[in-house]
Order: sequence, then C-alpha cells, then structure tokens
Amino acid sequence: MPYGRLAQGEGVSGVMRDVVRECLAVAQGEGVIVPGDVWEAVQQIAQTMPGQRSSTAQDLAHRKRSEIDHLNGYIVGKGEALGIATPANRVLHALVKLLESRPETGAVS
Repeated sequence: MPYGRLAQGEGVSGVMRDVVRECLAVAQGEGVIVPGDVWEAVQQIAQTMPGQRSSTAQDLAHRKRSEIDHLNGYIVGKGEALGIATPANRVLHALVKLLESRPETGAVS
C-alpha cells in the first residue's frame, strides 16, 4: 500500500506517532539528539511521495525477507536494553515477521 493511502487508514496516524515517539525515546536513551521535528518529517513523506511504498512493503510484495529486524526490531532490542517500552515498534515488528513467515512469501524464517 502506498504511503499516501496508508497514512489515511483508520488509526494509522496514531500508531505512526507512537512509533516515532518510541524511536525518539530510544535515541535519547542512547544519548543521540535528533534535530528538527521528526513527526512533521514523517508526515511529509505521505504528502510528498503519496505513491511510494516503504522498502518493507516492497520486500514483502517481492517475497523477500525485509529489513524489519534492523529497523523496528533494532528499536525494540535497544529499548529492552535501556528499559524503555516500545510496544508500537514491537507489534509492528511482530506483524511484519508474521507476514514474512507466510508460506506464499517464500521468505525463510
């Protein structure tokens, strides 16, 4: 599903905001200062590239293993190590892993 359509989905904006907040909390926990308004930048993706699909969505469509372990999975792991809850990232990671494990995707678990 392209960014523009995805961003309009019911409840998606709230989940996206939670994912961003968790990522920023983990970055802060690691001592990383992220400049600018990250939420605004994320929202701009849907507005400036409404027809584009995420690399994870492209991987799933091509029946390839995605980089989700290195994206949301990384945030989950760092959050655990730092004692920072990352429930939105955890669910997103788990859902993508489930999609990857479908026999029809051809991805190796």
